[in-house]
Amino acid sequence: MKREDLKGILYTLIFAIAAYVLGGYFPIVGGPVFGILIGMLFARRRRPKSVESGIRFTGKKILQYAIILLGFEMNLFHVAEVGAQSLYVMIFTLIAAFGAAFLMGKALGLDRDMTSLVGAGTAICGGSAIAAVAPVIGAKDRDVVISIATIFLFNVLAVFIFPAIGHSYGMTDAGFGMWAGTAINDTSSVVAAGYAYSHEAGAYATIVKLTRTLMIVPVCLFFALLVSRRAKETGEGFSLRRIFPMFVLYFVLACIVNTTGVLPAEVSHGLGALGKFAIVMAMSAIGLNTDLASLVKNGLRPLALGLVCWIAVAGTSIIVQRALGLL
Repeated sequence: MKREDLKGILYTLIFAIAAYVLGGYFPIVGGPVFGILIGMLFARRRRPKSVESGIRFTGKKILQYAIILLGFEMNLFHVAEVGAQSLYVMIFTLIAAFGAAFLMGKALGLDRDMTSLVGAGTAICGGSAIAAVAPVIGAKDRDVVISIATIFLFNVLAVFIFPAIGHSYGMTDAGFGMWAGTAINDTSSVVAAGYAYSHEAGAYATIVKLTRTLMIVPVCLFFALLVSRRAKETGEGFSLRRIFPMFVLYFVLACIVNTTGVLPAEVSHGLGALGKFAIVMAMSAIGLNTDLASLVKNGLRPLALGLVCWIAVAGTSIIVQRALGLL
């Protein structure tokens, strides 16, 4: 970080604090979405040129630091415990999400970055996955905002729709927990839908969702390989850093540190909470660099893409669970 970036970071911090507080009052919406919205509201207001580099730094670098910090809330023993049951469901829902995103994105004429971000957000964990994939593929801030807004809409709908469907089909607590944990994106929405069904379903859905978050690692590596391959084909050079983005490695190391228990639980929780706040900061910075008018011009195509991906993941999760006898 350069000294001149500090002004922009502090400038962004003001909006992030407001968004974080609002996210605490309205957890279904969440701080990151509020960060984007507040940032966009002030994007066209006059601001000193001295804050610009810091805003860009927050939207790029602090975003990566946030992903690393989230690793301190991951316990690999819990992942192993749940992974044996959920692994097949997660693999097939990943394939369904990216397959649907690719086919629908092509049919709608959406660009590769938008398709990748919506696919990743639907397949893994909403805003966190989008935040992790965006720097790997070099996505524009506008694409990040649109994809997060799209994922947010279906997260909110899932909170109301999933429990009703689960009860109508008589799903078991574990079956619904698995469905919610693998087919709803944002953690707060998973928790809301799970506990709306039952306490047992909510607890299980939360563990499945946290396990699913680890899929960020292979997905980021996959996109890094694609980007490096394209760079090599176009003569832009071959970058080892692109093949293995360092923030993904540090995320894994943070998971390992937390699993070993060398840090007190309060410290790990505090670092994870700091990561969530850093996500809000990064989204606020992205909002500050986003022109609302340009978003409106995109029409309904990203929403159509998100809807198809969402249905594909939700349907695949149920089909695979039925095949495995988990429902």
